[in-house]
Amino acid sequence: MLSNHRPASLAGRLATLAATFTVLAFTAFAQVNVTQNGDVIDITIDGKPYSELYLAGPKVYLHPLRSASGKIVSRMYPMEKREGEITDHPHHRGLWYGHGDVNGYDFWANDPLVKNNQGRAGTEKLLKVLSTKSGKDSGSLKILLAWNDPQGKTLLEETREMVFRKQGASIIIDTDLDLKAITEVKFGDTKEGIFALRTAPEFELPGNKRAPAFPVRSGHMINSNGVEGKAVWGKRAAWVDYSATVDGEKIGIAMFDNPANPRYPTYWHARDYGLFALNPFGVHDFLNDKTQDGSMTLKPGQKVRFRYRIVIHPGGESAADIQALFNAYARNRK
Repeated sequence: MLSNHRPASLAGRLATLAATFTVLAFTAFAQVNVTQNGDVIDITIDGKPYSELYLAGPKVYLHPLRSASGKIVSRMYPMEKREGEITDHPHHRGLWYGHGDVNGYDFWANDPLVKNNQGRAGTEKLLKVLSTKSGKDSGSLKILLAWNDPQGKTLLEETREMVFRKQGASIIIDTDLDLKAITEVKFGDTKEGIFALRTAPEFELPGNKRAPAFPVRSGHMINSNGVEGKAVWGKRAAWVDYSATVDGEKIGIAMFDNPANPRYPTYWHARDYGLFALNPFGVHDFLNDKTQDGSMTLKPGQKVRFRYRIVIHPGGESAADIQALFNAYARNRK
């Protein structure tokens, strides 16, 4: 009896192989090494430098951030000089976490280069590096910080865990923040906060007359509700994506709010000049309504937890299918 099975055509076999290689490339493991060197934690991916977490100073920050192809997507100033960058807001250092009003003290614009904030600036003091882990599919770090007022009194203790992975042509950074009140703590209602990235100048929206001609500002910003450009600021959304062309390559940065976070979906302090931040506490600023109160108070011993994901991806929001990536993140939340 003759079989009805026919050998696949050469074109069909090649298509199958191409699809297989695509899947393998997307799921292939990347070695991520996380190593402490004094007051810096180094992160490398596949043997190449990815970023560094700086532990000393008034706040902890990650610098620089890169795409999977090695392009720098965060602003270099004030840590390093790069031609074409606007040198405003020196407290916008890489990727950081802070808030402008914690019992009246400022853990946002708390940089020594900010001259008009003396006497109000708080400090994130490293208490301990709890762990660093390296692996074939991800690397992680966990640190314990004290949020101290200018007199050195501890207001909060923060446990921060960060996980880094390369997934296909994207970089994923997960951040888990657990804040414990040591004394009664009030997160005041202000737009100045909280989880933030200052992007490379290419991501700034076109049209800023203060911006140098080079590099070209080609930024596009869109949120999960389809709001675009400057109008993203102050709106609530599950995610925002900021994309641009960097050295000839279209690259996007997506930031996800976790559905388990308090006050999800959050408000966004996302500006046309490259500030990329989410903030659940800035209600009266974002709504331009002083009768609103977005503050949050913790009693001594109480905790609040926030989780976020950053995806640095090739292409724009549609090509990367950011909504699908967010849906997967939301389903898998702990």
